[in-house]
Amino acid sequence: MFDAGYVWTIIILLGVGTWMIRFSFMGLVGDRPLPAYFRRMLNYSAVAVLPGICAPIILTNKTGDFEPLRLIAAAAILIIGVWTQSLMKSICAGLLIYFGINALF
Repeated sequence: MFDAGYVWTIIILLGVGTWMIRFSFMGLVGDRPLPAYFRRMLNYSAVAVLPGICAPIILTNKTGDFEPLRLIAAAAILIIGVWTQSLMKSICAGLLIYFGINALF
């Protein structure tokens, strides 16, 4: 489909780009303290990335179809997580609900 040299060129360029982005923060700014507003914004980066990772997994399956069972389990995880403030309890409850309903139907 693609020439091996082309693929390796893309991989190397992406690696160099990733290294340059990381170096810009750690190498150039690493010895200076970050402003307080910037540190506050960095606290929300995981919260911003997580829905982008989870949404495709929840809303589609391997064939690209919508699977309501995953949405039910995700809603249960969200509700139990907010209610108990415990990551492990919400994950375990979500797994039990997902596999329990899947076993029944």
